[in-house]
Amino acid sequence: MKSATDLTKGPIIRQLLFFFIPIAAGFILQQLYNAVDALVVSRYVGTAALAAVGGSAARLVDFLIGFCVALSNGAAVVISQFYGAKQLDDVKKSIHTSYLFCVILGIVLTVIVLVFTPQFLSLLRTPAETFDAAGRYMRIVFSGALFTLVYNMGASALRAMGNSRFPFFCLAMTCILNTILDIAFVAGFKWGVNGAAIATVISQAISAILVTGAMIKTDEAVRFSFKELRINKDVLKRMMRIGIPAGLQSSMYSVSNIILQVGINILGTVAIAGWSLSGKIDGLFWVVSSAFSSAVTTFVGQNYGAGRIDRVKECVKKGFLVFAAITIVLCVGILLLARPLLGIFTNDPELIEATRYIIFFFVPTYIFWIVIDMFSGVMRGLGDSLMPTIITGIAICAFRILWVFTLFSAYPTLFMICLCYPISWILGDIGILVHYFRSPLLKVKQVGQARLPG
Repeated sequence: MKSATDLTKGPIIRQLLFFFIPIAAGFILQQLYNAVDALVVSRYVGTAALAAVGGSAARLVDFLIGFCVALSNGAAVVISQFYGAKQLDDVKKSIHTSYLFCVILGIVLTVIVLVFTPQFLSLLRTPAETFDAAGRYMRIVFSGALFTLVYNMGASALRAMGNSRFPFFCLAMTCILNTILDIAFVAGFKWGVNGAAIATVISQAISAILVTGAMIKTDEAVRFSFKELRINKDVLKRMMRIGIPAGLQSSMYSVSNIILQVGINILGTVAIAGWSLSGKIDGLFWVVSSAFSSAVTTFVGQNYGAGRIDRVKECVKKGFLVFAAITIVLCVGILLLARPLLGIFTNDPELIEATRYIIFFFVPTYIFWIVIDMFSGVMRGLGDSLMPTIITGIAICAFRILWVFTLFSAYPTLFMICLCYPISWILGDIGILVHYFRSPLLKVKQVGQARLPG
């Protein structure tokens, strides 16, 4: 099975789009996991159950899984740079090190969540009517954390070598399975939020098995083998140097959202459910944005590893224009389709009105977000994830926390919760652009002068 693609040659926009489209499609299918959970739970259990699945539990899942996935995906940058430099022995070491690391991390994460779920939910002031259901949902979902991390690591490794198609195939298969199981467990067996969580775990387990099988059958030079599973200290250090800041950056977004979730919880069950439901409607933008950032990271990583600084700079110029065009089209589509889509999820008029308010506030401001996502992806591909993390910490996390404990405390309304997001994005835009244009990593004038980190 040939699974690698050289991104250091050929037309930049065409290669970027051909690589990006399967990633985006896969990320959209991943989003459908949660959307289907929300749809089935909302229809067959009710608004309170939707708040349990999409409120505090969802924020904690995003935080913990997001940190670990970002940490393990430090391997993707290392693999893409080694692959671009044609250092195939190092590619193979990176794959086996990251796989074993994810297995260990998944086990640790599962134990932590199973033990401390009540404390986590209490810290977020989870409403009493959703507390028990949110706790059950969290514990079941995190019993499959190992599968989630293994899939994301394997998918990232395949993408780092230019194969974005097989991860999409995995998600297509398991998304169909998740939908079938959701309907069977929630609507058929009446298992409530437990059924939605069990369906997710089973689907993630299948996706982990499929992606592992693809790595076993991939090109011989970089083929995965259980017999070769071991931690290579040098590779792990490279992964951690990129992965830890990336994990912290992901956590900072999640921490700020968790703090804001406390404010949303204060506003009541309808606000919680509306916030959750809005994420299902405009989630398409977020997954496409993440997919484009991931595609840029791999493209930049391979070309930087090959010393093609010229292609890196050209990718930034052309890639941003493509990203902006995609964002505008998506935002217009979301605004036009918001009302009919909401009717699919719920018949509750109060919930529909709250959700429409959130969507119509946020969507026009998403153009401010893409600067952060695009240029953070570029810097990660270059091996620099520390400064984007610091910028995120100040402009996003610290600013939002300060906002909640000052302006929101004085004026506890949904408008004040929404307003802090676009303001924080603009602050982040300024910081990341200043850092990018001052970065010494792009000062190299000639092809072949770039050096791999470490």
